[in-house]
Parts: sequence; structure tokens; C-alpha cells
Amino acid sequence: MPPPPPVFASAGSAKLLRYGTENGRAPIVFVPSLINPPQVLDLSSSRSMLRHMSAAGHDAYLVDWGSPAADEGHLGLDRHVTERLLPMLAALPRPPILVGYCLGGNLVIGAAALHPSRAVAAIASPWNFDGFPPADRDAIGALWRGAKPLCQRLGYVPMEVLQSGFWAMDPARTIRKYAVFADMAAGSDEEHAFLAVEDWANGGPPLTYDAGRDLFEHFYAANASGLGQWRIDGKAVDPAQLACPTFSIRSATDRIVPAGAAPEMERNVTLRLGHVGMIVGGSARQILWEPLSQWLSSHGG
Repeated sequence: MPPPPPVFASAGSAKLLRYGTENGRAPIVFVPSLINPPQVLDLSSSRSMLRHMSAAGHDAYLVDWGSPAADEGHLGLDRHVTERLLPMLAALPRPPILVGYCLGGNLVIGAAALHPSRAVAAIASPWNFDGFPPADRDAIGALWRGAKPLCQRLGYVPMEVLQSGFWAMDPARTIRKYAVFADMAAGSDEEHAFLAVEDWANGGPPLTYDAGRDLFEHFYAANASGLGQWRIDGKAVDPAQLACPTFSIRSATDRIVPAGAAPEMERNVTLRLGHVGMIVGGSARQILWEPLSQWLSSHGG
């Protein structure tokens, strides 16, 4: 792997890593989910959306949320926006383009409602929870009811709680992917890529308790009707009301965030790559990275 990118700005445990260089164009800030580490956007030298964007001439940045401190359990989703993301965006030389992946898409929508932004793109972001199959919504509710008492005592939501929910959505698929792994040639690029993704998917810091509560209770309840009634500092957050160009990318084969759960934006595209495959799969460069790069360029990035 190339050397790690420098830290451009920080806020609490969060850091803004810079992959590009000053070129007079709008900075582009990629915001990952809180649930897993940011490395999926920079997985390896050949599977790095961030390094692809930098090589394409974009002044690209990546948010690393870091690991929350023991006294940061009060940081809900709204305060991750106002106390972590917005202070780092304020350090940029000009209004950015914001690109969020998974729950990061929700956070950039919230940030763009409060901070001047050139454009916003959300990739596989769970905005409309009525877009989840009823069985999955029931499973999400049951998962939180079972885990909440322990999470309250701990003051955080262990990553394993969320991972168990992902496995439960499609246990047969989990079994199939390990069966495929067993047939991979030892030492092959395919094997290395599989192991890198598994290390990423099964690692990472916990969520703060308030962020987990917001996700399972407040955010879920606010968006279950598809109305998008999330509020930050008293301001309603609605992707349809953002005062900038918007782009929603979803997948018809995503089991973690179904296409129907993605936000409706000015431009909407549906791919046929999985939740992780659209970011690091063998076809990701052609199907997602390059079209996204063109869209970013068209809006000053």
C-alpha cells in the first residue's frame, strides 16, 4: 500500500484525511458509515475509491471517525454532524462536495442542510426505512430490544450487535460466501481481496450509545413513513430540500440497504452490485467510480 494520507483537520476523535492536492476545484469529502472503519474506501492499492479519485484529479478527503472516547456516549447522529463533521468541513478552503457511503450518506445530508455544499451524493444510504422488507424491519426492532439494556450499561453499541443483524438478514448468503472462499486459490488476488473485506467488515470501534439509539429508535421512527423528518438543531433535514445538486446511488441487489430504502434525490441511479461490491468489487471502477468521478467533475470537483 502507498503511505497513509496526511491528517488535514480533526474534531474530537474524528480526522479528515487528505488524498488529493489543492487544484482550485471544490474539495470532495467522502464520509463512511459509523458502523465499520473507513478503510473500505481505501482497501488496497488496486481497490481504493479514494486513490482513484485523487488520480483522476479530484482534491479528495476521507473522514475517519476514530474510536469514541469513554465519555462520548452522548454523541448522537446529530452531534456527529455538528460536533465532528461540520468543524472539519469549516477548515476547508471552499464549500465541498459531500459523498456519503451507507450511514455516511445520512450524515452528509444532515451536514448539507446546515453547511454550504456544492453538491451531495449518497451511496447505498438507508433513508426510507419503509423500503426494508417487513421481516427485516421486525428483525431490526427485535435486535435493538434485545441489545438495548446491555448497551445502556456499557454506554456504547458493540460492533458485534450490528454485525449479527447483518448476518441474520441473509444467513444463507453468509454460508455461500465462505464456501466460495474455500475454492479460492491460496495467495491469489481474489483471496487477498476477500480477506481484506472480511477484516474490514468484522472490525471497527463501537457506536456511541446515543448514535445507536438514534439509529434504531429516533431515526428509524422518523423515516419509517418515508417522510424524512430528521431534525438537527431544530432544522428539518430533507434530501429533497437541499439547495445543491444531489445524486442517490443504490443497488438492486443490496441486502443491507435495499434500493427502496435509499433517499430520492435530483438524480437517482440503480446498480446491480452488492452493498460492498459497489465499492470494492471487480466491476466497481467501471460501474461506480468512473461515473461518479464524471458527476463530481461536472459540479466543480
